Amino acid sequence: MRETLDFSGRCLGVGTRYEILKELSNREKEAGIKPDPEIDAFMKATAMAGQRTSLVTDYVLKILGLEMCSDTLVGDDMRRGISGGEKKRLTTGEMLVGPAKAFFMDEISTGLDSSTTYQICKFMRQMVHIMDVTMVISLLQPAPETYDQFDHLILLSEGQIVYQGPTQGVLEFFEYMGFKCPERKGVADFLQEVTSKKDQQQYWFRKDQPYSYVTVSEFVQGFNSFHIGQQLESDLRVPYDRSVARHPAVVTEKYGISNWELFRACFAREWLLMKRNSFVYIFKTVQITIMSLIAMTVFFIKEMHAGNLEDGSKFFGALFYSLINVMFNGMAELAMTIFRLPVFYKQRDFLFYPPWAFSLSIWIIKIPLSLLESGIWICLTYYTIGFAPAASRFFRQFLAFFGIHQMALSLFRFIAAVGRTQVIANTLGTFTLLMVFVLGGFIVARDDIEPWMIWGYYLSPMMYGQNAIVMNEFLDKRWNRQNNDTRINATTVGQVLLKSRGFHTEDCWFWISVAALFGFSVLFNILFIVALTYLNPLRDSKAIVVDENENTNKKESSSGKNIPGTDLPVRNSLDATNITGRPTGRGMVLPFKPLSLAFNHVSYSVDMPSEMKSQGVEEDHLKLLRNVSGAFRPGILTALVGVTGAGKTTLMDVLAGRKTGGYIEGSISVSGYPKNQATFTRVSGYCEQNDIHSPHVTVYESLLYSAWLRLSSEVDTKTRKMFIEEVMELIELKPLRGAIVGLPGVDGLSTEQRKRLTIAVELVANPSIIFMDEPTSGLDARAAAIVMRTVRNTVDTGRTVVCTIHQPSIDIFESFDELLLMKRGGQIIYAGPLGRNSHNLVQYFEAIPGVPKIKEGYNPATWMLEITAPAVENQLNADFAEIYAESSLYQRNQEIIEELSRPVPGSEDLHFPTKYSLPFLSQCKVCFLKQHWSYKRNPRYNAIRFFITIVVGILFGLIFWNKGQQIAKQQDVLNFFGAMYSAVFFLGAVNASTVQGVVAVERTVFYRERAAGMYSEFPYALAQVKMINYVHWSNLMTEFKLKYLIRPSLILDLESLSPPYFVVQVAIEIIYTAIQTAIYVALLYLMIGYEWKASNFLWFYYYITASYVYFTLYGMMVIALTPGAQVAAIVMSFFLSLWNIFSGFLIPRPLIPVWWRWYYWATPVAWTLYGLITSQLGDRNSDLEVPGFPDIPVKRYIKEMFGFEYEFLPVVAVVHIGWCLLFFFVFAYGIKFLNFQRR
Repeated sequence: MRETLDFSGRCLGVGTRYEILKELSNREKEAGIKPDPEIDAFMKATAMAGQRTSLVTDYVLKILGLEMCSDTLVGDDMRRGISGGEKKRLTTGEMLVGPAKAFFMDEISTGLDSSTTYQICKFMRQMVHIMDVTMVISLLQPAPETYDQFDHLILLSEGQIVYQGPTQGVLEFFEYMGFKCPERKGVADFLQEVTSKKDQQQYWFRKDQPYSYVTVSEFVQGFNSFHIGQQLESDLRVPYDRSVARHPAVVTEKYGISNWELFRACFAREWLLMKRNSFVYIFKTVQITIMSLIAMTVFFIKEMHAGNLEDGSKFFGALFYSLINVMFNGMAELAMTIFRLPVFYKQRDFLFYPPWAFSLSIWIIKIPLSLLESGIWICLTYYTIGFAPAASRFFRQFLAFFGIHQMALSLFRFIAAVGRTQVIANTLGTFTLLMVFVLGGFIVARDDIEPWMIWGYYLSPMMYGQNAIVMNEFLDKRWNRQNNDTRINATTVGQVLLKSRGFHTEDCWFWISVAALFGFSVLFNILFIVALTYLNPLRDSKAIVVDENENTNKKESSSGKNIPGTDLPVRNSLDATNITGRPTGRGMVLPFKPLSLAFNHVSYSVDMPSEMKSQGVEEDHLKLLRNVSGAFRPGILTALVGVTGAGKTTLMDVLAGRKTGGYIEGSISVSGYPKNQATFTRVSGYCEQNDIHSPHVTVYESLLYSAWLRLSSEVDTKTRKMFIEEVMELIELKPLRGAIVGLPGVDGLSTEQRKRLTIAVELVANPSIIFMDEPTSGLDARAAAIVMRTVRNTVDTGRTVVCTIHQPSIDIFESFDELLLMKRGGQIIYAGPLGRNSHNLVQYFEAIPGVPKIKEGYNPATWMLEITAPAVENQLNADFAEIYAESSLYQRNQEIIEELSRPVPGSEDLHFPTKYSLPFLSQCKVCFLKQHWSYKRNPRYNAIRFFITIVVGILFGLIFWNKGQQIAKQQDVLNFFGAMYSAVFFLGAVNASTVQGVVAVERTVFYRERAAGMYSEFPYALAQVKMINYVHWSNLMTEFKLKYLIRPSLILDLESLSPPYFVVQVAIEIIYTAIQTAIYVALLYLMIGYEWKASNFLWFYYYITASYVYFTLYGMMVIALTPGAQVAAIVMSFFLSLWNIFSGFLIPRPLIPVWWRWYYWATPVAWTLYGLITSQLGDRNSDLEVPGFPDIPVKRYIKEMFGFEYEFLPVVAVVHIGWCLLFFFVFAYGIKFLNFQRR
């Protein structure tokens, strides 16, 4: 965290602070004034530009309350880091460390407790007044004391400014309009509700006049006639007086520091990130080392004989494999760049640094790594394979591979900047690899490329790399043996080999090729900078699937009718807003069993972070919870409150069983019986603060999916749908019924809408115990009140509900029955009833000597957090946790805990006849429908995949135009083999890479849904594999597969292995792949001109389809076995390189050393090429021209050269099914047993 702020401060610079300090020093000297040493030191420290760390950073960390976690990693969705509130403050801090004079801050308090928000806003007020800056802040649910920190207020409603002026005048304005704020009502909450048609009437105070709804337009007109509005209009008419300006309004420099300092700052950060991500780079280095060792044992020197024509093919294969491996090693750069882009776009737009500083630092810092990886490959393989022994040839080869690696890194960085998302960039990356490889001169010779495609040959960077390395080898003197084959016009064997593949034979082309490689590297880096400069992140519009009843719902909502969520009765002050009473909702009558939850002396610890150990901490474990005890009871709404970092979410995760690591101590019981997580998930709900949902389904579909899987199978369809409709009304989701959920911060629902969806998804499960982690975070005061009314209504049905909450208003805070208050360090300092107007809470703390009394009208929640802050504890020399442990309140709570920890006589422990609410087949059906909805609305994935399929099919058809019938010489067979190899390998790699982004997003959703006990893992996996195919087939395939193909005996075995969710995902993928293959095969078969036989076509279609299915499954499997996209990309490229070398194309099976021949049979692509080549050529008896040998039949040539036998085709077909099943079961195993989410 400190490093983030240091980097921000270093890039933003000191602005005018240095000039001000210089001017001040001159004036002090002239006046003979000696400055205060401490103030002088502070001003000098804050005015020094380009420092790696700054006093300003420490100051901002202290102001924002981030000192305790300043050396903690920020983290992300999969890695443990700082809390959500701390992350929000870090975002604020990034701006505060700079010299900006105008700040625009949007919802900076989301996720923060009210006390912290107050302290931050108090600092902001002081900063505005002392530093003379302009600041506009939008806040959600500001407490009264926070609201009082602001000088002016802008009140917006329905896109119009209702009031703009001093905060002291807003109540006067509304009284002028006939509305008055009640005594125990926060002004901010009043302002949110007074313009709302549902809430306005309760504030009307002119009893002598009848109330009628005052519209927003009428408020605007009233403000224009109000004296503050008239003064504002008068001020706006007066031209700006430049003579009173103390600072220039326009700066002359775009960035805060010089270009050189910007580059140094970016370079230093890249070096730091490289050290932090050392695992990735070590993994890449180990990977290329292993591949080098494999290459040197496959192309072993004793098996590599130089000088003859028949020996050349093995050297060609070794060189081409080396080229492919170095290229694939650079592909990991794509995922690593994509991961960095969101932060880059934010910092670019805030003018932290120019794009060239970001890209150049990445380019330069990767050069030593490129030298290392290229050097490892050359040093390990060059002499052990047996390439040209001259030292000059060795260094020329090293130079060529270094140029290839630099070109590859630059190319994939550029593709990442253009694609901007994982799916699009992976697709573009694999497509680009395909084109540069196919047109590189090895797969299809230059002389055999059609004239209209020859331009692609000279534009392919791979052509120059291939030319450089083959010329370096075959122009060596050991290949100077006389050529005896008069059919080829060349004097030496080396030239014959080069000419037969269409490569250049002049030595100058080596240097031309090397120069071209470095030229491409420079070009791609320039294009990378251009893309970063001009392209913005991809953002979708908020798509809505229109429903027939949508207009009716919207009309009712806008008119204020039939929105029960705003009419629910709530305890205490929320009763004031109740107008019509509780609606009679039929969907709320579903039966449930009221349950209590008691926990005693619960502690939770994690392994001590290495950062803290490096600072001298000796303990092995870091305790996050310490002897926490309490009880949650039916019909009682409990608030879990504490400052940010107190352990509220941690406690909730422990009680709900959501922790994936760490050490838990203590006892937890449910209605007197020890908690069993398997049954507890069936009766509990957990609303996470991250709001994780599948992005490509609608709101209604999300609720239907949750209710279908989590409600008992005894609930009929009609009742289930009624219940969903009731929940949608309670949470006010009816107008959003057809809205696509989308990705957070990218598209789809807003933060507030996602929060309400999260709550609704849990409510439709009809749980007995509900955990809500910050249900009002990110909501404005009125929306928060609506949510809390809904929660209150849920509690009144007899359910047990506990909520963590930040910045509660008086209304919201006093709607809770009981409070569990925690302090930093994970200790309880109060647990008990709030009482009317928080009387019990106030009485308890005011009884502690030295605690200041609460002010009249002050928010008890804010007062409570202020008087229990660490600074107050130090001032009172007291420990509130110890005071609570010695109190009578603690003793009473222990008695309640002991009572609830004993089963009630005659009661039974929780028991369900099945682990899940639905049987396996029903889980599969529901998961399939959800995946069908999701894939149908994911154009970035499916449309791009089909587009790439059509484009690649057409391009391959043009490149290999009519080569299926031209089998007269050896090079024709090699071209035919190259066409098959390219058709299988590259589009298969596209499938494997693009599916990873989809599965990675769904995996985070799956973790939440699995923790909720919605399904086993196997049906999910089957659905995802099955659905990567086509929409219109889905329903028919569902019925067919579920009714006829899946047998009960098989289901038992599959369910014990893995989850329904991903099983269905596998099934979905298969459908889409089948359609994709049909398009691809039709294009290839027609344009390449294969022999028109029904058997040949069917074999061709079968092998291509099976190969794309196992490629897709392989991509899904890699994601399931790895923690993230970066590692998955590296692992995938490693095994794709292995499949490359053992596919039979680079080195035929008879030429593979005997100790590696077993892996040929363990390579899926080898089986596919065996099937394709043999099915098309295995029965041909026409003669073939082979250089240096007499003509032989095609059938005999492929048998002797490649080891392919026509009679073996049925076995090859069966093995393809085996590969698909193997990858599927490994994928299912990874999904079921591996959890990379760290909580």
